[in-house]
Amino acid sequence: MLILVRSIIFNVLFYLNTLFLLLLALPTFFLPYRAIIWVATTWGRINLFLLRVVVGVRVEVRGAEKIPKGSLLVAAKHQSAWETFALLPLFDNPVFIVKRELQWIPIFGWLMIKGRMVPVDRSAGAQALNAMAERARIELADNRQLIIFPEGTRRPAGAEPRYKFGVAHLYAAGGVPCVPVALNSGLFWPRRSLRRIPGTVVVEILDPIPPGLDKMAFFKRLQSDIETATARLIEEGRSEIAARG
Repeated sequence: MLILVRSIIFNVLFYLNTLFLLLLALPTFFLPYRAIIWVATTWGRINLFLLRVVVGVRVEVRGAEKIPKGSLLVAAKHQSAWETFALLPLFDNPVFIVKRELQWIPIFGWLMIKGRMVPVDRSAGAQALNAMAERARIELADNRQLIIFPEGTRRPAGAEPRYKFGVAHLYAAGGVPCVPVALNSGLFWPRRSLRRIPGTVVVEILDPIPPGLDKMAFFKRLQSDIETATARLIEEGRSEIAARG
């Protein structure tokens, strides 16, 4: 019962923080795009603080020293809404691959456009991949860290992976290192649930994959690296939750 109450309090504060930062971000329409990136990163940091103080969800980042400088492709496991804000502070100039429909949301979507997020039209097939790759090249040329969730949507912790080949297309087109990211956020911020479970979300930065590999070789290595590390982190997280009772 206490966890549910604390979760509700956090959720209220989360949405109030989001509304406040959206309003704070309005003047950035008239500033360089890095201004909205600063606001978004601040939003992420405040959410992490609220999670720790209100709910007791902490974060441990492993392997941050492995992140190369400059432009990157970042391929992260996607288990909850947590990583949509919590990964932002890890990078200097992040940009997300996002569903095109998100840009239609008033204010929020407009700010995504201002931040030069890379949209993808999932209904357009190969044409969408080519358009996404072209936009990605533009952002990577500006020393940005392009974050993609290779499965395309959230998957419950421990669920069978469903990686999409689009990440290999981006890798080949971008010509930059790819940093795989494993995590266990879904144990503590379950998808489609109000409950936030006390414990430690672990994010593990894995060894970068250099550019130049064959698409299929890259795709298989990426999935193997992320899934192997994620399975270990999920087991670790479940042990912590069990120990807490």
